[in-house]
Amino acid sequence: MGGGESATLRVWTWHGVRLHGGGSGDGGRPVLLLLHGMGATGGVWYAWSDLLASRWPGRWLAPDLPGHGGSAPLDEYTFDSLAAAVAEVLDPGDRVVVLGHSLGGVVGLALAARLGDHHGVGATGGANRVGATGGADRARVEAVVGLGVKVAWTPDELAKAAALAGRPVAWYDSRDEAVRRHLRVSGLADLLTVGDSRVDAGLRVEDGRWRLAMDPRCFAVGDPEMVDRLARVPVPVLLARGEHDPMVGDADLAAFGIPVRTLAGLGHNAHVEDPVAVAALLEPYGLMPAR
Repeated sequence: MGGGESATLRVWTWHGVRLHGGGSGDGGRPVLLLLHGMGATGGVWYAWSDLLASRWPGRWLAPDLPGHGGSAPLDEYTFDSLAAAVAEVLDPGDRVVVLGHSLGGVVGLALAARLGDHHGVGATGGANRVGATGGADRARVEAVVGLGVKVAWTPDELAKAAALAGRPVAWYDSRDEAVRRHLRVSGLADLLTVGDSRVDAGLRVEDGRWRLAMDPRCFAVGDPEMVDRLARVPVPVLLARGEHDPMVGDADLAAFGIPVRTLAGLGHNAHVEDPVAVAALLEPYGLMPAR
């Protein structure tokens, strides 16, 4: 991890990845890895810090994915290249539980395919006991919870995403203009305000002009190809969605034959709307029940 340990919220950079994190614990306790969605940053999880301080038994990490926030860009953006960069910031022996939102959910699956227990029972083959992995030579992903993952893409949607990836960086004359664009891209326009300090990590300013910190080429990650991706994941997977999430439906998730949950009354950014409700998804994987 490269930054030591602390029970308080900290921000640091390791292997070119900006990390937000907290908690404490040794290799015997699970590490919670929180992965944000397209256009957001690890700061989107700050509202979780008090909840995790009282209910998560080990450390937690919320990186800015490459090409987002304070993290370095990549030459090419794929789910696997993003996962490879995240893998670099994990310590050998870490037992990792992933909660990934939208893009972050697919990156979490790619990370599990890379670092999962390939001797266990996989995502589509029943439950694998968390903690059953062995070996201290590398981090091990033990479970993945994917929230709000858009699993079905039309050719038109993929073409539009590719077009966005090909656009030049847009510059704005004021912070407020840049913030409003950042909130639209990240889907947080109805949840965070222009004055919210959490949005600043998603911006950059040069010579008095503002831009999004996100590299627009990130839009080119493509189709997650979920059937094949889930088949490569050797650990338990839970897919969840907010009841009012327009990007993924119950039928979309039910088609995979793995555990799914629908969170009543919530939308695409359910982790921002109701951290307690989303955190409850982690109780089978180490989160202590609320008192």
